[in-house]
Amino acid sequence: MRKFRRSTAALILGLAAATTLSSAGPSDAAAGTNPAAGPAGIWSASLEGVHGVAPDATVRQIARVSVSATGLRVRLGNPFGASPVVIREAWLGRPIAPGSARLAPGSNQRVTFHGARTVTIAPGQETLSDPVPVTVAAQQDVAVSLYAPGSPVNDHTFPPFAYDPPASYIGTGGNTASATSDDAFPGYPVIPGNTGSTAAGYHAGQTWWMDLITTDRPAARGTLVTLGDSITDGYNAYGPPGQRWTDVLADRLDALPAEARLAVANAGISGNTVSVQPNPYDPTGQCCGPPAPLRLDRDVLAVPGLRTVLLLEGTNDIGGGDNAPSASATQVIDAMRTIAARVHARHARIVGATILPMCNPAGSAKEQTRLAVNAWIRTTTVFDDVLDFDAVLRDPTDPTVMIADLRTDCYHPNAAGDQLLGRYIPLPAILG
Repeated sequence: MRKFRRSTAALILGLAAATTLSSAGPSDAAAGTNPAAGPAGIWSASLEGVHGVAPDATVRQIARVSVSATGLRVRLGNPFGASPVVIREAWLGRPIAPGSARLAPGSNQRVTFHGARTVTIAPGQETLSDPVPVTVAAQQDVAVSLYAPGSPVNDHTFPPFAYDPPASYIGTGGNTASATSDDAFPGYPVIPGNTGSTAAGYHAGQTWWMDLITTDRPAARGTLVTLGDSITDGYNAYGPPGQRWTDVLADRLDALPAEARLAVANAGISGNTVSVQPNPYDPTGQCCGPPAPLRLDRDVLAVPGLRTVLLLEGTNDIGGGDNAPSASATQVIDAMRTIAARVHARHARIVGATILPMCNPAGSAKEQTRLAVNAWIRTTTVFDDVLDFDAVLRDPTDPTVMIADLRTDCYHPNAAGDQLLGRYIPLPAILG
């Protein structure tokens, strides 16, 4: 396995090079698909739990694909439901503007499953649609409208920027999946994704049943899956420029020729842990998804075209909570070893990122654990490459905290911090 070790000087050069590359315009190949490529995952939002039952209304979900593609497939899942999810009707179209529920004329196409207009998803199962004859550009939104009244709501929730996907519009009632108009999909009230609600309106950061969009004809040679917690999910990354670090990275990859780039599928879940233990924050087990090793098959290894996994987890394990004590360094490291071995068994690369500062006092048990895990990440041969996120964002005068202008709280970067992380990542580390 190949390793890149960088000094502080090399890190600075890498940041400068990253900035230059990310500002380059798309190549001529960026507009078309890559005929030599196989299937790829071009968007994801990992499901994390069940919250209620779907009303007699259509949910129109907005997802922003990472690369251009022709012919889209939608994966729908019922991993946590105790009863079947019955999709009575499904459509896919292109919004007329970013984040909009109104669709471009003629773009809304029926979604079928093995030729059928309806599909029943048993508890613990998932289904992949037939290809939908829609062409999308890189960083373009798609709208997937699903009508499944009475079904258990397996969802992904987090509070992102208003009117920036992922998000959904819950309709005013009935089956309106085929409508191109937004008349049945009000933009108000705005309901945060982490608020349990099935009311009509705009639900920022919430998607139901849909956890993956794939294509057989991507403008990429494969997929990068980012496996993480709230920092990968984009929690609290408020302020300009308004992108998660994963989206910044996707923009940079889109500047490469199609045959060189990877699509980005974000498998971050807020509150997720890397080690197998009860979730520190949620005794119900429905807030934050299963621990990373338990969701690895569905959220990572099953993604078509998987080439690289970027692992950024451990904050919630070390932090602990009322429902689970702080994890030891050995516990976190062993979980990372297990994930890396399973990724390598699928002949994919895995890149490890160091854990960001958490405001734990110097010398405290939690800070010692974080430092021990980071020291292992920086020196191990388990990963194919290492990204030192800690070194990028830690305050040089107090390395137990992130730089004040780059954080929103003790655990999460703001949008400026996310932009710095996304620009810092050396593309050879991702591309291999």
